[in-house]
Amino acid sequence: MANRGPSYGLSREVQQKIDRQYDPELEQILVRWILAQCGGDVAQPAPGRDGFQQWLKDGTVLCRLINSLHPRGQSPVAKIQASAMAFKQMEQISQFLQAAERYGIAATDIFQTVDLWEGERLGGRGGRGPPGAGAEPSRGLAGKNMACVQRTLMNLGSLAVAKGDGLFVGDPNWF
Repeated sequence: MANRGPSYGLSREVQQKIDRQYDPELEQILVRWILAQCGGDVAQPAPGRDGFQQWLKDGTVLCRLINSLHPRGQSPVAKIQASAMAFKQMEQISQFLQAAERYGIAATDIFQTVDLWEGERLGGRGGRGPPGAGAEPSRGLAGKNMACVQRTLMNLGSLAVAKGDGLFVGDPNWF
């Protein structure tokens, strides 16, 4: 997104629609939950969409989150390392997504690594309908139309509350 110029005409309308789908209130709820769930392992992000994206971009926060939802010794992501290298960051995001799917999040409700890493569609559902509307027919061809980062994390929180295994930390009413 850094190399793109201003949008005009239809492109501008589409970009504005995408931007409106991002929910700042949901972002705050998710940040509070992640901070509570992970304890002192993660720092507070900068406020706003860009701060949220930068906070999650390297995958370490996401990996700590998914590990905190498992009993000690059964962490799905064994090695969590902060790295400035793009492929390492994307690999950690991918490990989180695989662990989230094993945890119980439907594959159709999981965002793609590149969407978070590039900051694409952090809040929108893309071309799909409301949450739970089912899989998008052209999943492989239109990666940008996957479920968004916020909704994936919201689904993860809801599932953690529903499991009732005592590993959820925070206010269940957030979900």
